[in-house]
Amino acid sequence: MTTPIEIVREFCAAWTDLDVDRICSYFTDDATYHNIPIAPVTGRDAIRATIEGFTKDAERVEFRVGAIAADGDVVMTERVDVFFLPGVTVELPVMGTFELRGGKIAAWRDYFDLAQFTSQLPSASA
Repeated sequence: MTTPIEIVREFCAAWTDLDVDRICSYFTDDATYHNIPIAPVTGRDAIRATIEGFTKDAERVEFRVGAIAADGDVVMTERVDVFFLPGVTVELPVMGTFELRGGKIAAWRDYFDLAQFTSQLPSASA
């Protein structure tokens, strides 16, 4: 049986190839995804649209997990999410909480500084 930590590690690794179908397969149909500086979205279709929105220009994305811990079906990660965009690489420190139900992600909350992300984009320095 796959543990909650293994599921979250697999999910984080799935971002590398930007296969949105594969990424979204980790969620329950009624999952909630909340990037804490931004409003939450609920449901697999809304999560898909959100993921497609912030990865559409990415050549590659890596979730580099530095630390991971679980308490039952709740998994916490300390990560650096790296977005390889044309002409720039954006590195964003993130704390993430995943709540699993039936081996799928039912809730995902990421805590980060949005300004730290946007300040690394080329348009922010122009």
